[in-house]
Amino acid sequence: MHFRMESCGSMLGLPGSRLSPAVILLLLPFLQLLLPASPASHGAFYKPVIVVHGLFDSSYSFRHLLEYINETHPGTAVTVLDLFDGRESLRPLWEQVQGFREAVTPIMAKAPEGVNLICYSQGGLVCRALLSVMDDHNVDTFISLSSPQMGQYGDTDYLKWLFPTSMRSNLYRICYSPWGQEFSICNYWHDPHHDDLYLNASSFLALINGERDHPNATAWRKNFLRVNRLVLIGGPDDGVITPWQSSFFGFYDANETVLEMEEQPVYLRDSFGLKTLLARGAIVRCPMAGITHTTWHSNRTLYETCVEPWLS
Repeated sequence: MHFRMESCGSMLGLPGSRLSPAVILLLLPFLQLLLPASPASHGAFYKPVIVVHGLFDSSYSFRHLLEYINETHPGTAVTVLDLFDGRESLRPLWEQVQGFREAVTPIMAKAPEGVNLICYSQGGLVCRALLSVMDDHNVDTFISLSSPQMGQYGDTDYLKWLFPTSMRSNLYRICYSPWGQEFSICNYWHDPHHDDLYLNASSFLALINGERDHPNATAWRKNFLRVNRLVLIGGPDDGVITPWQSSFFGFYDANETVLEMEEQPVYLRDSFGLKTLLARGAIVRCPMAGITHTTWHSNRTLYETCVEPWLS
């Protein structure tokens, strides 16, 4: 059935075929509700995403990930932090934490609904420290992308370049010294055969893991537990993170047998909140085979399977 404009005007009690300006103003809000939303407006429904790179990386490494997010969540505000790039990523991790903290604070302040973190490799440790030391963070989902969360104990090209005369069996002599702790890699070097030296010398990993007592332990645990979801991503073909299960908070015992997260002392003691997070269903583990360490952030299947579902 078709109506002429005159009929509509009559139904509204208006003379002739035109609506008065006053009536148009009254109807405008209702007409806007009937119009489809523009593509750019969808971004208002997605929380901002902050990306933190890993060792020897830069923001350019994440151009593919940025494209994927723009395609699946158009309008999302994505910030790939361009700090401590290249060799600067060897700076001590506490120094990096402070720098990244200054960078994320204004982003969080402008996002009352919260933000999502995607943190790759070494950057995953930086982000976990941020969640610990920031009393007012508003991180909804923390995505740890192939990060040595329980430490690193393996020969890699990075280590051979940095310490060409040392292998994993004797690298503790360097890393567990005051000089060695000035390198980010040594901040999470975890030698299972020299646990006492690790606990006494580690100025970063042992602290954020709550493996060594310190005055801020209770506050850091409380801060970490403010996160709504922790997504852990890793896989057996990584080739760099050793053991690869460190991406899921697993690690070697003294016999180099991998103990899974639920068998780790830091979990059993719930020293920084892992057990609590798991109990409330806030930990997602996403293992992916066939992906090497340098391709995690550019693999489309990985993004669609393990990252995109948790960006809200």
